[in-house]
Amino acid sequence: MTAESVQEPRAVSQCAAAPSAVLDGPVSHAISRVARLHRIAAGRVLRDLGLHPGQEFLMMHLWDSGAVRQSELIKAVGLDPSTVTKMLQRLEQSGHVRRRPDPADRRASLVEATDASCGLLVEVRRAWGELERQTLDGLDAAERTELTRLLGKVEAALCTEVVRGGAAECDAAGKAE
Repeated sequence: MTAESVQEPRAVSQCAAAPSAVLDGPVSHAISRVARLHRIAAGRVLRDLGLHPGQEFLMMHLWDSGAVRQSELIKAVGLDPSTVTKMLQRLEQSGHVRRRPDPADRRASLVEATDASCGLLVEVRRAWGELERQTLDGLDAAERTELTRLLGKVEAALCTEVVRGGAAECDAAGKAE
């Protein structure tokens, strides 16, 4: 048996092993896998509410901010305008949001959560609580605190790079300790 044929034993996992192309980026690969799995889990807890992942962020912003211009909402959630427009169309069809002309500028639209969506707020909070429980299952309180701290630092570093690359703003700026 040659040295090349001897391989390190791999841990048994339900998820696929890292491809060789990511050997120089194991943390980035792990973050990517976790983000993908988190989005799948979010989709499952939101499905019963009639929401798709990402729509709850639009709703959260509207619940917290009240009526805002559609252009401001697009900026706040950091998504492509066509994606936000499609999300708003679906949310409007389901009765969660309404769009109306901005009285200060008829060319602009204001978007606001409907009164009917207020019950959804409680359900979204409950869904996010369940997602949090699923995500952090197996971590003790100290590990949860440390994970939150470390993710804040990673977010701030990535935000700095995004802004350096030409983005107008990033809401992670200044959040890391």
